[in-house]
Amino acid sequence: MTSKLQVRAALSAACMALALTCVPAKAADIPVVTGEQWTTSNPAVKKAYLVGLANMAQVEAAYSARNPPSDAQSFIPRLAKGMQGQTLDGVSSGIDKWYAANPDKLKRPVLDIIWFEMAVPGLQKK
Repeated sequence: MTSKLQVRAALSAACMALALTCVPAKAADIPVVTGEQWTTSNPAVKKAYLVGLANMAQVEAAYSARNPPSDAQSFIPRLAKGMQGQTLDGVSSGIDKWYAANPDKLKRPVLDIIWFEMAVPGLQKK
């Protein structure tokens, strides 16, 4: 029961964070999740972050479905293609392993790890 509440709390926090991104902000105002936050977060928070990222990508893909953006305009189509077949648990585990193998690079954003260490290699396989 407690873990169910923790998951709900984490998902609520992720939804709130996503809602706040709708408010106009300067690039410097948008928080960037790095390995420092990732490595100190519990699995529920990590999953909530990944769910939020996946939802953002799905909304972007649905929004532009009739007129897909070029690769220069959006990385979402390439991200989706490069991450095909991945699970939330697999991505979370991959990020954990990368930071464990590179403890001196905790300032590197989580999204960088997802893109350069998972999506780009996934694109090269296809």
